[in-house]
Amino acid sequence: MALDSITLYHLLRELRPQLIGTRLDRIAQPEKEEIHLHLRSPGRNMRLLLNASSTQARLHLTEHSKRNPATAPMFCMILRKHLESGKLIDLRQNNLERIITLVIQNYNERGDLQNYHLHLEIMGKHSNLILVNPETNTILDGIKRYSHIVSRHREVLPGKTYLPPPPQEKLDPVFQEEIWVQHVFQQDLNKKIVSILLDTFSGMSPELAREIVARAGLEENTILDNCGEIDLSRLYQAYCFFFLNMDQTVLEPCIYYQSKKNTTVPATFTFIPYEQYAGLPLEKTASLNEAISLYYHKKTRHNTTEAKRGSLRKLVNDHYNRLSKKHEVFISTIAKAEKGLEYQKLGELLTANLYRLPAHQREVTLEDYTDPEYKPITITLDPALDGIQNAQRYFKLYNKAKSAINKTVPLLETTKEEMAYLQGLLLNIEQAATYEELNEIHQELSEQGYISAKHSAKTATSLKAAAKAKKKEQEKQSVPHRYYSETGRLIIVGRNNRQNDRMTWREAKPTDLWLHVKNIPGSHVIVPLNDNEEFPDDATLEDAATLAVYYSQARGSSQVPVDYTHVKHIKKPKGARPGMVIYHQNWSLIITPKAEDIERLLSSEQATEN
Repeated sequence: MALDSITLYHLLRELRPQLIGTRLDRIAQPEKEEIHLHLRSPGRNMRLLLNASSTQARLHLTEHSKRNPATAPMFCMILRKHLESGKLIDLRQNNLERIITLVIQNYNERGDLQNYHLHLEIMGKHSNLILVNPETNTILDGIKRYSHIVSRHREVLPGKTYLPPPPQEKLDPVFQEEIWVQHVFQQDLNKKIVSILLDTFSGMSPELAREIVARAGLEENTILDNCGEIDLSRLYQAYCFFFLNMDQTVLEPCIYYQSKKNTTVPATFTFIPYEQYAGLPLEKTASLNEAISLYYHKKTRHNTTEAKRGSLRKLVNDHYNRLSKKHEVFISTIAKAEKGLEYQKLGELLTANLYRLPAHQREVTLEDYTDPEYKPITITLDPALDGIQNAQRYFKLYNKAKSAINKTVPLLETTKEEMAYLQGLLLNIEQAATYEELNEIHQELSEQGYISAKHSAKTATSLKAAAKAKKKEQEKQSVPHRYYSETGRLIIVGRNNRQNDRMTWREAKPTDLWLHVKNIPGSHVIVPLNDNEEFPDDATLEDAATLAVYYSQARGSSQVPVDYTHVKHIKKPKGARPGMVIYHQNWSLIITPKAEDIERLLSSEQATEN
């Protein structure tokens, strides 16, 4: 969600005591439309984030640092020139507009103490961050510059007069019920109450309008014509709950998530619990600033992870499609060559019947002695060649076909193996839950030559930085899933190929049990066994097999064969790709995973993490 006016009001209530009087120690611009103000006060340093992007415009304190560019952008340099070492003396909101003004006092170029206004305009795609000299009301610079070509209302360029965004034609808060109802009834009777609130009163956002309707006990799609006197009274009371005595509102900030199973992607945040989200799991926070910071951090992390997932998916799909075309060519070549194997019989028939071959004929019909019924067969001849030469011509065609098969079959097998490997990688990419897991897959692709060194170097500013990043990556390895069976036995599941190799070859004991779906890409599953224990109990074996199916390409299928054996029977062929193994001694069982079993097993990991 975007920060609405009333949430901004309560956020500033919370931030003012912490920020007023602090010094601007340093200013950074880690992203194109984001500024970090490093504030210093006695005994505490803070980082205030100001974002003017079209989708995530906001301000809040943050503890998460970001990499700064080697050269500071022009807007950052302007801010440093005028604001660094200055004092933040005020933080205010223009009525209930989504415009926040930071008033910073600092010495100007003449050595005189003066105020500067830094306006953060949270206006969706029109969001901006503008530094203004209030004495002359001129713009010193904006994080987004534009002229009248872009906006007829104003220009955001250095030296131009600052004009705030055009005001919305809405009413200031109304606290007389009769007048409030009159304003509501000036709207179309067939209009939804949510839309009426949004279009009539200032400080209203779609989310807040829906919440007022929900607290009045009405459906979201209720129209004005269907509202009685009691409904309107309830709507007014709900409106007053949010807008009357706002400075006395007790904040209970929280973050809502889309489901209990996924707490990595938040749905929204609110300054008090909202009734419209009563069915969603929530996480309460100590402050509204913490809720906003955590929400955007998780949201940004999710977006970054999904962008990484998308780029890896495209890379692997491109390679897979290229191999698929090669596979079709090899299949076609072998099929065509297999037809050429018939030429051996034709050459032998001609050799056995040389005395019967007429000269300068285009074809000859002979008895096929390889057929039990000696059926006649017509053989095409080259009239320019004699019988021996025609036979030799067919033998040459046969040898050519045989040679094509001998050369193509190994290429086809190699292509099949690589396609199976890439299918496994695609599965790992889709099932990866964190950015770190996707980074491990990226590293694997780089090691396997799918990402060129030149391409990888672009992600690092220098060879030294790349080496440092690689060393850090090696030190920080993700850990596999750890689940517990119905009887409390540990079950370990790999997250990707590199982890599968690590847990199977380095961490598991030779006597531990190893499971994998049969002939389908999936994760390695390990059940640690005690000394002198050959197999776990049946419940643990079935739970391990269920997880093997869940973390495979067969997820959602029924009657899935799962192989299991001891680690000592697993072999890795020389030169095999990560995650690829062979085994010849194993047992199998057929599994149809049950939803309740999967939920129980997944929750067992969450319980241990918590």
